[in-house]
Amino acid sequence: MTHEEKMLLSTPLGFLLLGADRLGLTCVRLVTDACGVREASSGNPLLREAAGQITAYFAGALRTFDIPLHPAGTPFQQRVWAALREIPYGETRSYKDIAQAVGSPRGFRAVGMANHRNPLLLVTPCHRVIAADGALRGFACGLACKSFLLRFERENILKK
Repeated sequence: MTHEEKMLLSTPLGFLLLGADRLGLTCVRLVTDACGVREASSGNPLLREAAGQITAYFAGALRTFDIPLHPAGTPFQQRVWAALREIPYGETRSYKDIAQAVGSPRGFRAVGMANHRNPLLLVTPCHRVIAADGALRGFACGLACKSFLLRFERENILKK
């Protein structure tokens, strides 16, 4: 078993829990109960780098994360998450688009479940996946959060 270190980072979304093991970033998730985890205090260089990149993202200075990743998931989930990381900043794709990209054209529900289980909020941008009709659907952090992130990215593209 690989030892995982964790830290909290305050962001415009609220506190994000960051986790990393020796191989890469294992989790970035929104937390409501931050008891027992210190904010931005990790000596782990990977966590410090992740915190810096997330901070730069929210400052509008970073569009693509460049950090080693080590999320736990099935082979299908890993393929979906890799496809999500290919969605350009400020753009969206449908669940059907992602299903086709991972070679499972009728697997849009399975793509939705993989999105729901995405352990790397922001870094693996599941917020960029929407329904085929353009509607916002299913987001583990809530639709208000998804809407905020999509609007944030669109507005930053216009500023450049």
